[in-house]
Amino acid sequence: MPTNAPRLPMPGQVGGQAVMLIPHRTAGVEEATLPPDYQRILATVRQTAGPVMAREVGEVVGVDVTVKAKLEPLRSKLVRLVDHGWLRKLPDGRFTTSL
Repeated sequence: MPTNAPRLPMPGQVGGQAVMLIPHRTAGVEEATLPPDYQRILATVRQTAGPVMAREVGEVVGVDVTVKAKLEPLRSKLVRLVDHGWLRKLPDGRFTTSL
């Protein structure tokens, strides 16, 4: 495989179940390596005029934000993007791009 070909999201195993691995943001790692739903979340945060709450991201990506059980998985994905260097989480709980 050529070295300049984009890497696709890689499946992994956690507790015997298949999961999509979220790569750490480093030089040479592109957004295309993220699973599609994470790419959509990242694009949504990037397109806002400033930091956003998980609820605001959910409204754009089509999550029923009135149901906490549906909002919490989105919040977990946002935090996962923070943990891997794709986003920043501000002290007030809002998310922004780390660029």
